[in-house]
Amino acid sequence: MSSPAPKAPSAIRGGRAIRVGIALLAVVAFALSYDALRQMAVAGHVRGLLTYLFPLVIDGFIAIGIVALIILRTAPVSSRFYVWMLVGVATGTSIGANVVHAVGLNEGTRLRLNNATAGALSAIAPLALAGAVHLYLVMNRHLAASGAMAEASPATPPAASATPGDDRPIRQEQTDDDATAPSAKAKSAPEANATITKSPPAKVNRKKGERKTTAPDNVLWSTARAIGAEHGTVPRTTLEAAIRAQGYTIQKDRAKEIANAVTAELASAANTDAAA
Repeated sequence: MSSPAPKAPSAIRGGRAIRVGIALLAVVAFALSYDALRQMAVAGHVRGLLTYLFPLVIDGFIAIGIVALIILRTAPVSSRFYVWMLVGVATGTSIGANVVHAVGLNEGTRLRLNNATAGALSAIAPLALAGAVHLYLVMNRHLAASGAMAEASPATPPAASATPGDDRPIRQEQTDDDATAPSAKAKSAPEANATITKSPPAKVNRKKGERKTTAPDNVLWSTARAIGAEHGTVPRTTLEAAIRAQGYTIQKDRAKEIANAVTAELASAANTDAAA
């Protein structure tokens, strides 16, 4: 008797109500924070209609940063840590501004800011501009590297290297001539043995358990250049993992050779740009 199929996440009872509740909570929280930040903008001497845009600089940056974290979930740790830092700074700024707003109104009927707080508020807009531009560059670099690696991966797995060949020995039937001429075979045997002794087969200097490189050169170079575009360098271990993820095998010496060559290309390009 087969077990019942598991329910999809959308079919779980109460799932839609939870999503609607989360959306409403986010809207209410944004509205309350928006009101406090707008009053902070008025107290910070922001003019006219621009006070309505000031809350978007802080809380809007938080929302964009969270979406960026989802997009960069496969990015290197350094990139994700940088985005987390930006989101943390924006969240801390929003919390601090809300606290100053509440404490200021609690002490009097009109919100007044000291010089340090007013100066800090005036620095939020240019800092948000710099952070947003650099966040865009980080996301664009990650997406470009991911697209290059997707183009470098083959459409189908390498069937030639994955499918083992037929290694069964081929049986050769003995002919009548072979059966009637045993003396000829006996005479030719010493000559064959002498030939084998003089020219032994070449030994393959391969370490025990080491696999040969099956990845084509175009896949090796394109994958290494995609990793270099994302990281600025090509670690050998990262290149090996990317090649094996595509269904190929690669020797450490070959991976190190390609990684060093692409790293030298990146360094040469950087020196050329610096000279220009």
